[in-house]
Amino acid sequence: MKKMMMAAAVATGLGGVAAHADGHANSVTLQLQWVTQAQFAGYYVALDKGFYEEEGLDVTVLAGGPDIAPPQVLAGGGADAMLNWMPSALAAREKGLPVVNIAQPFKTSGLMLTCWKDTGITGPQDFKGKTIGVWFFGNEYPFLSWMSQEGISTDGGDDGVTVLKQGFNVDPLLQREADCISTMTYNEYGQVLDAGVNPDELVTFKYEEQGVATLEDGIYVLEDNLKDPVFEDKMVRFVRASMKGWKYAEENAEEAANIVLDNDETGAQTEAAQVRMMGEIAKLTAGSNGALVEADFQRTVDTLLAGGSDPVISKQPEGAWTSVITDKALN
Repeated sequence: MKKMMMAAAVATGLGGVAAHADGHANSVTLQLQWVTQAQFAGYYVALDKGFYEEEGLDVTVLAGGPDIAPPQVLAGGGADAMLNWMPSALAAREKGLPVVNIAQPFKTSGLMLTCWKDTGITGPQDFKGKTIGVWFFGNEYPFLSWMSQEGISTDGGDDGVTVLKQGFNVDPLLQREADCISTMTYNEYGQVLDAGVNPDELVTFKYEEQGVATLEDGIYVLEDNLKDPVFEDKMVRFVRASMKGWKYAEENAEEAANIVLDNDETGAQTEAAQVRMMGEIAKLTAGSNGALVEADFQRTVDTLLAGGSDPVISKQPEGAWTSVITDKALN
């Protein structure tokens, strides 16, 4: 979700760090970017079904939250790998934390804007003069890039949009503080419907369909760690087992949702919401075998570099991803 991108802001000053969660050749600690939910089902399924054990791995999955910045955890040696959105990871890398994408289980973006239909909005050209809720901590960059490409100012006024800094709920839309808000297909959109809103009252704009989508939920490690053949070997096994978990979750959505629930120590999640989420998540992981597609990477970079006067990255990133792990894991 959007919260993971706050990591970009806190990663500044962490460059040049090489760290392992521990020195064990068969133990892997994974830091999630948000709380336990079906967004991370593949990893919990791999644990539950013994896919990691089959690879000789002892895997620990650390839940995230609003106060946890995965790049910071990774840099401090608290995890071997983290999940992150690519804009956040690239921003962290440019600011000095050498994170590298080693696998990309999510093929498609789930980010979209959800708007009240009675505002008269039928397309991006109708955003002018409207108030739009946007997640910050780095999450705003895909939106700013989109508006820049549309030639729409984000400084408010009749010819621009007023950007409302959105929290981690859908209240701005429900309370009519915003005409549109940021939602994920698998999470906040469902929360809007759960609040009693009929889908016919809404109009949505998926970033994927607007040509401004960026990669989400990739697996990242520290660059220096990849120089260690022992670390590389356990990442190969980790990615192979994780992708097996994701494919199982795609094909067995209800079972996967219940496995997630079994791992939710907070008890905050409900079965209905997790089954629905897993169904939507499966659409985003479909078509990915874990290998990052270079064209998808470049689309993300181009979107971020098109972010107007304050882009999330300022130059073409070099060495920000590698196929070494997936080449070995998938062959």
